[in-house]
Amino acid sequence: MTEISQIKLLGNIASPYTSRVQFVLNLKSIKYELIEEDFDDKSELLLTSNPLFKRVPVLLQSNKPPILESLIIIDYLEQIYPDVYKLYPYDHADQAVLKFWAYYIDTEFFPLYGRLRKTPDKEGKEVLKRQIIEKSHVLENLFVKFSNGKPYFGGDDVGYLDVVLGCFLGWTKFVGNHNNFKIFDEVRTPNLIEWSKRMLSHESLKGVIPDQEIHIDFFKWLTKARPPPKAT
Repeated sequence: MTEISQIKLLGNIASPYTSRVQFVLNLKSIKYELIEEDFDDKSELLLTSNPLFKRVPVLLQSNKPPILESLIIIDYLEQIYPDVYKLYPYDHADQAVLKFWAYYIDTEFFPLYGRLRKTPDKEGKEVLKRQIIEKSHVLENLFVKFSNGKPYFGGDDVGYLDVVLGCFLGWTKFVGNHNNFKIFDEVRTPNLIEWSKRMLSHESLKGVIPDQEIHIDFFKWLTKARPPPKAT
């Protein structure tokens, strides 16, 4: 088994994909060193570790190739630490279903936030806001199905989909506030509202989801109004 002291994580405090990996490392009580990347001045270590995409997160270990992309990193950690806070169900078909929904969240839900930011006209923004709300209904129904009346997607404890969606909670709040609408609310998505509160108070997520000032700074950097945020 890999020595946990050898793990380094290239990431950025504002990146939800970095937060996702940190959450799993914390759940599994794996010690690691976070190496903060400056998106305006990417390190040689990042560029050589991920030459194709040049992005975070990247998991590094002694004498092993870099592990890239948050969902792949999580899958890897689950394989090498299967007995320490198991995220997946035992049935492989059930695992495949969860991975499909993770793909949905990463390709159909969260990218709408970026499209909303890039859309200049009010009419276009309203269309995207409706699409986000529609997909929040899908996620609400998904929670009801998988939680089966329990606190998390994973049931009694945080599971795979809790990690996958939970890393976006900071951005979900920011995008809603910035665009004057609620992505999750008490009427449309009551279960996700309560789930969000439980997630943000979870011990393993504390200090992982950045505060709103970091999101504001990162948003301004995305619109080239200021340098990217850094950990303090």
